[in-house]
Amino acid sequence: MPTTPVRSSSAAPYPLAGALFLAYACWSVHRHLRLETSAYDLGIFEQAVRGYAHLGAPEVTIKAPGFNLLGDHFHPILAVLGPLYRLFPSPITLLVAQAALIAVSSIPITRLATRVVGPGAGVSAGLAYGMSWGLQSAVDFDFHEVAFAVPLLAFGLTALAERRFLAAATWTLPLIAVKEDLPATVAVIGLLLALRGRRRLGAATILIAICSGLVIVGAILPALNPAHIYPYAASAAHDGQDPLNRMFLPAVKTHTLLWLLAPTLFLALRSPLLLAAVPTLAWRFWSTNPLYWNTGFQYSAVLIPIVFVAFLDALNATGNGRPARAAVHTACVIAVAATLLAPLPLRGLLSPGTWATDTDARRIRLTLAHIPDNARVAADNRLAPQLTARCTVYFFPTYPRSDIRPEWVAVSNPPETTMAAPVTMAAAIDHLPAQGYQVALRTSGVIIFRRSDVDQPATRAE
Repeated sequence: MPTTPVRSSSAAPYPLAGALFLAYACWSVHRHLRLETSAYDLGIFEQAVRGYAHLGAPEVTIKAPGFNLLGDHFHPILAVLGPLYRLFPSPITLLVAQAALIAVSSIPITRLATRVVGPGAGVSAGLAYGMSWGLQSAVDFDFHEVAFAVPLLAFGLTALAERRFLAAATWTLPLIAVKEDLPATVAVIGLLLALRGRRRLGAATILIAICSGLVIVGAILPALNPAHIYPYAASAAHDGQDPLNRMFLPAVKTHTLLWLLAPTLFLALRSPLLLAAVPTLAWRFWSTNPLYWNTGFQYSAVLIPIVFVAFLDALNATGNGRPARAAVHTACVIAVAATLLAPLPLRGLLSPGTWATDTDARRIRLTLAHIPDNARVAADNRLAPQLTARCTVYFFPTYPRSDIRPEWVAVSNPPETTMAAPVTMAAAIDHLPAQGYQVALRTSGVIIFRRSDVDQPATRAE
């Protein structure tokens, strides 16, 4: 059923998107300046984009010397950030770009809602979408390639809901270049195109998606991976467990589904467009990695535009009367209440303490400035993204080792233990003098070691 034309202010989505961009960017940059970002993953993605910016491969020394990140996940779309990063070489560039991508995705959602339920409710829908927990969680955790998928899905599914079928295919096919699991989502969207009457276009979309997905997982990723495998295949292998139990248990998976659907009052279930969420939910719930099952990190960001477009599509099918407008306003109230009452990131923007100067973080950044540009540094998970813009960074405590001995080592004081056990970190720090490193500078927040056999400032490794 096509959307009902509604006369409205066409400018309404843009100030809302601008406000969301400011909120996302402020929070992301705030986290980085307070040293709350990490090598895994902001440092990794910055090194990859830095490689593209200099017309090279996305080499990520944080993972391993010479490691091509396209052998880990397939995300060549990151190359489009290369020119921007060349102009503004900083991890903040990635965080601001992510904020812009996610904020822009609210524009088609707000437009569709305006056409379905009118201007006032349309803004409520855009606000509910922009403040949804899935998008906030993504903004709260570094930078990830799925930021590109969010606007592509929002524009593509909105076009599908409005029966602009060629536009829907055009917007969704680039998802293939965002991440290797998304060709399955593109295939489902192709199926939806076929079900809505565009059989040839839908069949072509399905064929392109399936073929590209097989080539990516079966050939490209193994070819670029040092072990010549797809590194995440093991978590998807059948382990003898009952398939139904593996897919739907433990109960945290049901909790995630409820969090996805409850903000739409479960009305999204009435739209076939919700099928586009099935591939992402399927691989997450089937995986043996518990991090994929819950509502944390960036994993649900791609689901939010699907759920909200399905919600609006369902309302459009039932008419744009008072119940539909009430449902949209209720979704907005839920999103705002969840932000203010639950521990969601954007609530922090309202706290006066958020904007207080963090003297400890500032002192640590000033201390790290003693490491010269273009140096080779082994840094822990907390400090690495503070250095990746100007140094070649390796991950501590994996490095230094006999074959890779960076000139500098930077470790948090007390040791940072999110990616290594305290005993491992302590042993690695204690072993540094035996490896030829001595303390060059020590503060309450960071210890910088320098290799004792290096007399001149280090230069970037070849």
